[in-house]
Amino acid sequence: MAYFNPEPPFQHGDQLKVGILLANLGTPDAPTAKALRPYLQQFLMDRRVVEIPRFIWCWILHCIILVIRPKKSAEKYAQVWTKEGSPLLVHAQKQTKLLEGFLAQHIQSPFAVALGMSYGNPSMKQAIEDLKAQHCNKILVFPLYPQYAASSTAAAFDSVWRVLLKMRNVPAIRTIKHYHDHPAYIKALAANVREHWRLNGGKPNKLVMSFHGVPKFHLLKGDAYHCECHKTGRLLAEALELTKDEYLVAFQSRFGKQEWLKPYLATTLEALGKANTKRIDVICPGFSSDCLETLEEIAMG
Repeated sequence: MAYFNPEPPFQHGDQLKVGILLANLGTPDAPTAKALRPYLQQFLMDRRVVEIPRFIWCWILHCIILVIRPKKSAEKYAQVWTKEGSPLLVHAQKQTKLLEGFLAQHIQSPFAVALGMSYGNPSMKQAIEDLKAQHCNKILVFPLYPQYAASSTAAAFDSVWRVLLKMRNVPAIRTIKHYHDHPAYIKALAANVREHWRLNGGKPNKLVMSFHGVPKFHLLKGDAYHCECHKTGRLLAEALELTKDEYLVAFQSRFGKQEWLKPYLATTLEALGKANTKRIDVICPGFSSDCLETLEEIAMG
């Protein structure tokens, strides 16, 4: 059996392009337990996501989590699912089309854009094969995570490398690690917040910037995520001309019993409520588009 996947013969006359691979986490194919089970298995078996020893984790995952969690997760996904499909996928596809249109108008060189997910569909394999079919000999991998984290950004890179390991004619690859402090990103966040304030009666008493949490040991072992979240928060506050008393950074989506990055969003909101804070606005700067965590956990929760 051949180790490398078959490819068509190289054509010297083809016009070569630069491919842009937009990478995101992923989503199940449907809001059902049947669809959630393989998606969760793929996601939670990633060593970047769960660093528990395999022989222990495999038993926990297959005997407990994949028995109980698919149905509960499906119920949550069903609350945010739209006629077009999963919000994360729908928005990511729109982002892909918008980027294609922008490049067509502003860049003379030939480009192609594809969307790939670390877990679920469309897969990284599908995305890279699509770009190669369009004669891309160079690919820029752009994870849609503003803040770098090993459990998200590096996991996306791993997914790309696994595809390349099976390719005979490997394209040149460049990666974007993060954009947590890029002026255009901060400007876009600030514009979004100002528009919300314009439509909803001005500034709140407290702006809470909620980022997806990760286990605390990630920070202690050298992950830059915590620092990059706080830098984003500080730069956004400066752009909005907020004092230190008018905003704070918190972390959401804790899973399991391990200590995660603090302060937790839930306890933060409870404390603000007990302090009689009249109005609290929550923004999620770490998410490039609405998804389960922003819609079900924040907007509905």
